[in-house]
Parts: sequence; structure tokens; C-alpha cells
Amino acid sequence: MNSAELLEDAFGRIRETVHDAVGGCAPDLLHARVAPGANTLAWLVWHLTRVQDDHVADAAGREQVWLSQGWKGRFGLPFAPDATGYGHTPAQVAKVRVESPDLLLGYHDAVHDETVAFVRGLTNAALGRIVDASWSPPVTLGVRLVSVISDDLQHAGQAAFVRGVLERG
Repeated sequence: MNSAELLEDAFGRIRETVHDAVGGCAPDLLHARVAPGANTLAWLVWHLTRVQDDHVADAAGREQVWLSQGWKGRFGLPFAPDATGYGHTPAQVAKVRVESPDLLLGYHDAVHDETVAFVRGLTNAALGRIVDASWSPPVTLGVRLVSVISDDLQHAGQAAFVRGVLERG
């Protein structure tokens, strides 16, 4: 297994966890909270997908799927086009509302497809490219992708936990 195959596998695991976490959910479950101010399933999946879209698009030098494929319009959320959910308040979390999990999964799958197309073409040498020099040490492409994988898996796991708590409530 090479680095590109490893990255593809990791992003595939995120996709599987996302589908398990929200697939077949009723809208009320997508928007329920386990406690006042807690993140909802809809927000967690939207946020993790927005972060992946934002970070991978930046690293790949392409436009985000959110904009290029019209997902921003389909969601109709009252946020700036570049919003990813980072730093959202509980009131902003509540504004991420969808009528079915299909919208979340469709967007996630579109981002996943673009991510996999990008990572499939990566060489080991490409992973050392600096993608953000504002940090010390500067962030390489490899570090950025591992960061996205880590963040996404944490949020996907949170979504799975929230669903379990709500269904057993």
C-alpha cells in the first residue's frame, strides 16, 4: 500500500462512518440535541464535510464543491459562502436544518469523490509540499490531510454517538 492508497482508505472510512451516522435519520433526529447547546447530527456532518471541502480544495488549488457544484444553494443556509462552522454558536448550529439526510450525504459524497480524485494522484514527494506557511513549523500537504482525517473522524464519531444517544433516549 502506498501513501495515496492509505489516504484514500482513510477518507473512505470517514464516508462510511458518516453514512452510518445519519443514513435513514428522520429530520427531527437530525436536528435534536442531547443537551441544550449541543451540536446536532445535521450540523456535525455539514461541518465535517465543509472542513474537508475547504481544506482539500485549498490544497488541490481548486474551487470548493460547496460552490462549484451548487451545494450552498441547495442547503440555503444563512452563512457566508466560506463558512465551515468553525466557531459556530449554539444558535448558528440550530440554523443548519435539512429535510432529509440525503442532502447531507449527497454533499458529503460529492466532497469525498473530489477528495479521492485528488489523493489518488499524490506521490510521497507531493506530501512534503508546504500548504500553509503561517504556522511554525509550516504545514505540509501530508500534515494537512492527516489533520482533516483526524478532525473528520472525531466529528463523525460524535455524530454516531449522538444518534445512539437520541435513538435510545
